[in-house]
Amino acid sequence: MSTIERFNEHVMPTYGRYDLVLENGGSCVATDENGKSYVDFGSGIGVNSLGFCDEKWADSVCAQAKKIQHTSNYYYTKVQADLAEKLCGITGYSKIFFGNSGAEANECAIKLARKYSFDKYGKGRHNIITLVNSFHGRTLATLSATGQDVFHNYFFPFVEGFVNVEANNTDDLKEKLDDTVCAVMIEFVQGEGGVISLDKDFVDAVFSLCKEKDVLVIADEVQTGVGRTGKFLASENFGVKPNITTLAKGIAGGLPMGCCLADETCCDVLGKSTHGSTFGGNPVCCAGAVAVLERLTEDGFLQGVCEKSEYLRKKLMSLDGVESLSGIGLMIGITLKDKAAAGVCKACFENGLLALTAKEKLRLLPPLTITKAEIDKGIEILDKVLKNNT
Repeated sequence: MSTIERFNEHVMPTYGRYDLVLENGGSCVATDENGKSYVDFGSGIGVNSLGFCDEKWADSVCAQAKKIQHTSNYYYTKVQADLAEKLCGITGYSKIFFGNSGAEANECAIKLARKYSFDKYGKGRHNIITLVNSFHGRTLATLSATGQDVFHNYFFPFVEGFVNVEANNTDDLKEKLDDTVCAVMIEFVQGEGGVISLDKDFVDAVFSLCKEKDVLVIADEVQTGVGRTGKFLASENFGVKPNITTLAKGIAGGLPMGCCLADETCCDVLGKSTHGSTFGGNPVCCAGAVAVLERLTEDGFLQGVCEKSEYLRKKLMSLDGVESLSGIGLMIGITLKDKAAAGVCKACFENGLLALTAKEKLRLLPPLTITKAEIDKGIEILDKVLKNNT
């Protein structure tokens, strides 16, 4: 039996997969089990922030695996302390909770916000406002928080306590931000919702209204964080600092990690036994994350992300089949003129380019370390696909 046949026989069919078995990779290029190469413009949905198997990253991970691979969170590890110190230093947050994924990070944020409000105001102030078209995860709570009807099926009843507001609609926000609300949860760029950025005026209104009412602001930066937009946090592009920020995807360079960062307002709300994660802060994952942070904080690295973003966007807009672009930095949504994104994405894969979709758009999340030569190679393939009328 083939790899795909064996896989499908034993793994639940929860993904629409391409017929591709990836075997190895380096930098921005992956190779399948038959030796065919693919330029990667998706980075595992924004996870491989340093590309495939970055040498310094891999050395750090392997070295930690040879020291100690796991210990209960009843004990301390130096590498977790190193990571927490670095991450707080970069972001300006006070404390962190480590989990395994973006959904877990968002679950922590939800619990933190509700307990903050309960401790201060008692019961009845537990609602969390999220935005229409948002995506916050696939656990029952984060699925309930997600503002897309397409995900609201099968798993009834959903968790109560979430209210949706139309993105960039300040009047809708004002109407629903009542005394039952403890937090407003936003994505600065709605990734799964179509790579759509929030308006600066709306973001300012969120922060102003929340400060006035002692309502926490939660930023879901699972996809936008860790340099993806050319700043370490997307919030920096808007000149704001949420009370809580969640990270995952690119933080550990390909290993599972989620982070919930809290400011001085709420960093001590969750005490002993109020939250936990068996694998959260795993030493090997922490070592990977330290390596990512060391690279991203090198002089000129994030400026390089901005320059590569500008280069890539200019190349994309020169293609005949591209109508417009959305997103920030190396988080790009492409509206096509006359082709369906899903069909283009499949044709790209067949021609050696890995890309993604988001709603009706083609979506690109290349590694932050991508070179201009790799961009050129990927653009050449995309151009060929867009010119093909079959």
